[in-house]
Amino acid sequence: MPTFGTNNMRLKLPLYQKILIGMLLGVAYGWLSIQQEWQFFTFNYIQPLGDVFMRLLQLIAVPLVIASLVTGLAQMKDIASLGRMGIRSLILFLTTTSLAVAIGLGIANLVKPGEQLPSQVRTQLQESYTTSEAGNGQLLTRQQQVENQPALQFITDSVPKNIFGAASDNGNMLQVITFALLLGLSLVLIPAEQGKPLLNFFESLNAVVLKMVDLIMSVAPLGVAALMASVLSNLAAKSGGAVELLLALGTYALCVIAGILILMFLVNPLVMFVFAKKFKFADLKQFYSAVFPAQLLAFSTSSSAATLPLTFERVEQHLKVRPRVAGFVLPLGATINMDGTSLYQGVAAVFIAQAFGLDLSFSEQLTLLLTSVLASIGSAAVPGAGMVMLVIVLKSIGMDAAGIALIIAPDRLLDMFRTSANVTSDCMISYIVNSHETGD
Repeated sequence: MPTFGTNNMRLKLPLYQKILIGMLLGVAYGWLSIQQEWQFFTFNYIQPLGDVFMRLLQLIAVPLVIASLVTGLAQMKDIASLGRMGIRSLILFLTTTSLAVAIGLGIANLVKPGEQLPSQVRTQLQESYTTSEAGNGQLLTRQQQVENQPALQFITDSVPKNIFGAASDNGNMLQVITFALLLGLSLVLIPAEQGKPLLNFFESLNAVVLKMVDLIMSVAPLGVAALMASVLSNLAAKSGGAVELLLALGTYALCVIAGILILMFLVNPLVMFVFAKKFKFADLKQFYSAVFPAQLLAFSTSSSAATLPLTFERVEQHLKVRPRVAGFVLPLGATINMDGTSLYQGVAAVFIAQAFGLDLSFSEQLTLLLTSVLASIGSAAVPGAGMVMLVIVLKSIGMDAAGIALIIAPDRLLDMFRTSANVTSDCMISYIVNSHETGD
């Protein structure tokens, strides 16, 4: 008679399957909680589990970025190799972001979602948002942040006055990256024997943080389930009927989602074919299999920074990207490379213009493209990056930022899709840059 021990009975599933199961269970519970009116229980006993998971991910974001960037830069043979990697990464960031905005503008002009939005729905959404003291105050604050600052304020905001103060807030991630870049660069420039003790410390810290990632990922399915359940429940509570609201804005939402899917599964492969060395069609399966868990986590958390620990693990261990390349490209990409968000800017801006009966000229849409690309670079230093970026984009063509009220309702759902696209692009660019690097 065969015996079955504990190890034999334990179900072994890959991480992406566990996360996917967690997402499906969360959606199922969220739907049931809406039907049974369990919002109070969900808010008090389910949502905290998702909040704890998010806090754990955010907890290790700063030490992971510092350790990975410093160790990655310190492994560079010389400043020339660092410069080549930086220039190549920046060119790819700008190229993919420009393509993303162009896709968004093209879809919005083709489908014209703003012209299909019922006038009564537009009026209702505008009144419900602008008469809300919290919502109106939030929008005014964001407008003031953008309007009352110099054009190059994002450069100033990227330099920390105090690294400990910057490291205490994940919203200052660009400042943390600036410090880590300076520290890593300095380690390259000083004699190796002088920098060895400090480098050993950061290498040890990097190893410890990666082990923390493994521990946190062990509870990822539970955290993802709680996040999905609370998102659905909150949507229903805030909108007074999430399904009806999403149906009213369905055309707009589908335009964004379709654009993101085209970007992720058509444009990204073409970019890899063009820019990556020795890239074959068969490699696509390996790439998407490797990044799928990171895409799922990005979808459920709506945060590239929170997904960063898992992104590192998938890129280094499954795509075989060198740690020094991943340590340089991924933190930088999570901060300034926002392809999905930029695509959303294009669709949203045209949608708002169409909803108010404005016909944007070619030059205005070109301005939209250029502004979206530049805003994506500077958005990380401002809280609420996606919405602030849209304020900047609308202002660039003289439109009233109050039109954002039209797209508030489905924004949380669309944020999940665009964050997945952001993370996918970061993985792709690290893969491409790695293909051009030589040595260990």
